[in-house]
Amino acid sequence: MSTVRVIPRLDIKGPNLVKGIHLEGLRVMGSPEDFAKYYYESGADELIYQDVVASLFERNSLKEFISRTAKDTFIPLTVGGGLRTLDDISAVLAAGADKVSINTAAIRNPDLISQAALRFGSSTIVVAIESIRQPEGTYLAYTDNGREHTGVDAIEWARTAEKLGAGEILATSVDRDGTGDGYDHELTKNIADAVSIPVIAHGGAGCPDDVAEVIRKTGVAAVAVASVLHYDAIRSLVFSNEDSSEGNTEFLRSGKGVARVDAAGIAALKQHLLANGVPCRMEVTA
Repeated sequence: MSTVRVIPRLDIKGPNLVKGIHLEGLRVMGSPEDFAKYYYESGADELIYQDVVASLFERNSLKEFISRTAKDTFIPLTVGGGLRTLDDISAVLAAGADKVSINTAAIRNPDLISQAALRFGSSTIVVAIESIRQPEGTYLAYTDNGREHTGVDAIEWARTAEKLGAGEILATSVDRDGTGDGYDHELTKNIADAVSIPVIAHGGAGCPDDVAEVIRKTGVAAVAVASVLHYDAIRSLVFSNEDSSEGNTEFLRSGKGVARVDAAGIAALKQHLLANGVPCRMEVTA
């Protein structure tokens, strides 16, 4: 088994880091930059910034966040949300992103994947697949942060994305996102088995065991984690959104979090992975 990457995912709405359930019901957590710097210093392997309302409003507003984050963190940064054209992709890369994550625009115009891969390199292009399990057991891809039905089979879309030049797949279970019920192993394994490029599992982690289990059972190259890390980090961070009128920040600071989430820091999470036979990069301190 290759070394697995642990990637905090930071969903952003306006000036705030937010977290929802099933990609909806967003609750303000704090300043994205505070969390990003904290995760970098704690040993994160990469970061994902996702503007969760960008496709809905057909714009991406993360360039200032990207520039400021790139000055304080020195690990790969993937940025997604509202990237519709090659110029959009170029702009966020110029701002300091290392990779881009595309979903809505890629499904609407699959040629964007091949054009972007040709211009920027396959390793720069991550295709995000937001999937919802259907009553008959199939998985369909959704767009606009899990809002819009496409009728596209998620597994076949992963294969197509690879053929078009995607360098990585971000596989999100909308059903599991924010629930703490664990990753969707069937969805994740089906996508990982369908492609030869790296797959990032996302959606549902409620404790370190969930993270170790999805890696062992599906063979993914990386895991994107939000709630488990956010509800641990929130105890240590000094926030810049004290006056925010959006979200119950007092509740968040109470440390109660989500009932099914067993919060853990990056170091503790990686120690758990190593103890369970999952190789990951661990900083060695004197």
